[in-house]
Parts: sequence; structure tokens; C-alpha cells
Amino acid sequence: MATVRDKTKRSDRLVARITPDDKALLERAATLQGGSLASFVIFHVRQAAQEVIRQHETICLNEVESKRFIQALLAPPGKAPARFVKAVAQYRETVTEH
Repeated sequence: MATVRDKTKRSDRLVARITPDDKALLERAATLQGGSLASFVIFHVRQAAQEVIRQHETICLNEVESKRFIQALLAPPGKAPARFVKAVAQYRETVTEH
């Protein structure tokens, strides 16, 4: 397990109630990797959090979906709806820049 040491001061606290069995399991794993329980938990929870964020920020498309997406991006824009044109005109009439 690689330990990240940076100069950021650790000031926030995270508290969790766990079962004795879970604590023993985590302590054993931390010991096997040669680190403290706290560093083990922080390292692995951080990895899990980064993975969850990556999964939610990544769009996975199959071949058909990819082609449809590219076609939509490359297609010329359609005609603006009348209410949009009206809204732009109204905006230009009422909003002034200084």
C-alpha cells in the first residue's frame, strides 16, 4: 500500500462505529500491508470514493449509441423555435450593458 504524505494539515475528523469483527479484519489487513489502521482506511476509502466518482462522471456508449451521439454533434443546428427567437428579441430590448 502506497502512503501519500503531503503537507496538507489534517484537521477534519471522521468517526464510524463498526463491529469488533470488522475492526479486527481492518487491523489485520493494515498490519499485513505494514501500515496503521487509519492510513489503511483512508487509503482504501479514498480509492473507493475516486472510483465511484469516476463511474458517475463517465459515459459509456455502445457502438450504435456512439454513432448516434457523433451524428447529433456533427449535424447542423435546426431552426430555432419561435419562442426562443422571441425570447432573444425581448432580452435584447430589455437588457442593456454598461
